[in-house]
Amino acid sequence: MPIRRFGGHRSLVSQSPKLSYGFAKMNVSKSGYRVFSANSTTACTELAKKITERLGVELGKSLVYQEPNRETRVDVKESVRGQDIFIIQTIPRDVNTAIMELLVMAYALKTSCAKNIIGVIPYFPYSKQCKMRKRGSIVCKLLASMLAKAGLTHIITMDLHQKEIQGFFSFPVDNLRASPFLIQYIQEEIPDYRNAIIVAKSPSAAKRAQSYAERLRLGLAVMHGEAHHSELDMVDGRNSPPFSPPSSRTTQGHTGLELPLMMAKEKPPITVVGDVGGRIAIIVDDIIDDVEDFVAAAEILKERGAYKIYIMATHGLLSADAPRIIEESAIDEVVVTNTVPHEVQKLQCPKIKTVDVSMILAEAIRRTHNGESMAYLFRNIAVDD
Repeated sequence: MPIRRFGGHRSLVSQSPKLSYGFAKMNVSKSGYRVFSANSTTACTELAKKITERLGVELGKSLVYQEPNRETRVDVKESVRGQDIFIIQTIPRDVNTAIMELLVMAYALKTSCAKNIIGVIPYFPYSKQCKMRKRGSIVCKLLASMLAKAGLTHIITMDLHQKEIQGFFSFPVDNLRASPFLIQYIQEEIPDYRNAIIVAKSPSAAKRAQSYAERLRLGLAVMHGEAHHSELDMVDGRNSPPFSPPSSRTTQGHTGLELPLMMAKEKPPITVVGDVGGRIAIIVDDIIDDVEDFVAAAEILKERGAYKIYIMATHGLLSADAPRIIEESAIDEVVVTNTVPHEVQKLQCPKIKTVDVSMILAEAIRRTHNGESMAYLFRNIAVDD
């Protein structure tokens, strides 16, 4: 009597010519896994459609919408029992609604007996709130706990704001890098890029900038200081008054305790370490949202002799009046990936260009489902990138 075996089959990679960025064209079996989009807006499903086209599968049938009272409702229209489920969730301006959509869909799939639920979240929200600030909270840790409780068993994301965020999760996290795509854009789309210099707009971004500079064989410049006091000054206590306990207040056992004099924090005016005169300045960062710092950095670089200014960032949030400010600034071009939808911003500012990263996300999904190593996606990438 023949033995019947059940379960999804491993997909095979066809012997086809290599595509751009070195990844092979994929021919993925439709059995064994499903790909869903957890977003209710059309603009945010574009990336999911590109990924499924590369995988050769159809986007899972589901309905995600808002009730009249703004409650999120998810209705999965097909069976997911015993399968690997990938939820693609791009984050629009309404971050909190997108998070609830992801949580509700993950929980719906969990109660529908999905085998594994993998969240594909190219831009991880609240990643800037990953450190304690005064009496605040580490919201990124809270979100990690919520995702685990909802049923996620794995996350695929890209360029976390701090790599230590991976430690917040109780399940595996694959933190992909967009730098190969941005570096290829520099090589192919920036004329005379050999005359460029990579710029870090703050010392904290120096390691990322150094990684770009070493792979492109270019020089490195670092900006230090600030043009004016920002909101972070109040957050980190830079402008807080010195602590002086009332004379009437005493602590038992520590009468007369005197603390050393607290020196107020103060950053010097912006200075540039490195020669940018007569060069193309390429500022690299992971997120571009509030663009005032980038505009101030571009003006300083122009004053120092740079004749073109490029901004390269993975996540183009570009909130509020960012497109208008960029259009009126000394910045020549802003290059971001499609981890966050920004078609409206591109219509407002022709200087904004987009690099597609759907290929590496699709390959990560294929390798995760097949149980293959992810090391190929991290080749020639430094730890500090």
